[in-house]
Amino acid sequence: MNLRILVLFFLASTSINAQQFQDDKDKMQWFGDAKLGVFIHWGLYSVNGIDESWSFYNGYISHEDYLKQTSGFTASKYNPEEWVDLIKESGAKYSVITSKHHDGFALWNSRYGDFDAVKSAAAKKDVLTPFVTALRNNNLKVGIYYSLPDWSYQDYTHFTRDSIRYKIGEESKRWDKFLRFYQGQLKELSDNYNPDLYWFDGDWEHSSEEWEAPKVRQMLLDKNPNTILNSRLKGHGDYATPEQGMPITRPKDEYWELCMTMNNSWGYQKNDHDYKSLNQIIGIFIDVIGNGGNLLLDIGPKADGSIPKEQVAILKGLGRWTSKHKEAIYGTVAGIPKEHFYGASTLSKEGNILYLFVKGNPEGEVVVRGLKNDINRIWVVGEGTKLSHKVVGSVYWSEYPGIKYIQVPDTVLDENMTVLALLLDGKVDLYREDGAVIESN
Repeated sequence: MNLRILVLFFLASTSINAQQFQDDKDKMQWFGDAKLGVFIHWGLYSVNGIDESWSFYNGYISHEDYLKQTSGFTASKYNPEEWVDLIKESGAKYSVITSKHHDGFALWNSRYGDFDAVKSAAAKKDVLTPFVTALRNNNLKVGIYYSLPDWSYQDYTHFTRDSIRYKIGEESKRWDKFLRFYQGQLKELSDNYNPDLYWFDGDWEHSSEEWEAPKVRQMLLDKNPNTILNSRLKGHGDYATPEQGMPITRPKDEYWELCMTMNNSWGYQKNDHDYKSLNQIIGIFIDVIGNGGNLLLDIGPKADGSIPKEQVAILKGLGRWTSKHKEAIYGTVAGIPKEHFYGASTLSKEGNILYLFVKGNPEGEVVVRGLKNDINRIWVVGEGTKLSHKVVGSVYWSEYPGIKYIQVPDTVLDENMTVLALLLDGKVDLYREDGAVIESN
């Protein structure tokens, strides 16, 4: 009898775990298919063009002088519909905006404190709500960035690099007050906007237990079981978030997202003109999606709400390219390893269409090595031109499939990056062995 109960318990537990796995996979589907998002850093720091929050934390400016920027945060040219039109044109499927950075300045009219765009800044208005509304109206997913630390809040532990207000073990009531404050703000965001995604930051200053991370995760999931959390809630998230640098090797996480600036700054800095070229950004983007990730590309609006012309140009240029090559981008999965093709690649979900991203001019041909499949058809993505190929080095006495040379004339090359589609005779099958030895002629 006891054995029977044990078996039934095991089967029930297995069934519950399998269902949870499927539920998690279902809720992550849109994220895995989206590939491109736009990150927005907008706050007081855009007034003087200084480092967001870190400028006073690291002592480059006093906290008092940092707060004087409230008088310059006007949002006088802010047009959320124009923002969203540009984001949509870029090919992004979601956007993440800094509702509150480490400095504690909130973009919405929060019931928790007065330090926000309505009560403390020249803008005198909620600038978060109309942006979220515009995203929803355009069927784009809503992501909200929220900083766990609040260096301006008097009952938060940390203030500047050289100044800590208190230790939790010595003043637990102050910490409890802060927990009610930050969790109250998160509940506001949850109730008001019901985000598709929460982008946390700053979790390094305390432990999971101190943040009450499991409780916070459950609170947000109780409101919306399908919401997604990034990994910066002390590991209680759904996907990894490498920053600025493209990982050298493919991340082990099933879902991941590279967040990256266009120049060297997250927020608007008028003296930072070191922008990446459109070709560089497209190159990084295809490297990301070729390795199964998403790119969250950052913009930093000015204090008046206008977007710098350099950033507008990059988003528009990116939009031309993503629109042309959408079949090779959205809804695809990671491609083949680079020892089989020198560049980035993606695969259709069925695994029978291989997309090759060709940088520059290949001087007449592109090479694919170790592809055991026959190729039924090759075409140029975005225009449909049919291409031919030949196989070199395949012999009857070996499973080695030879090398496939695809003919690519100059006339089909894209100004930024060309994409080829290979329709295979089945799911992609790669030869992953050492070369064969000739034992007899």
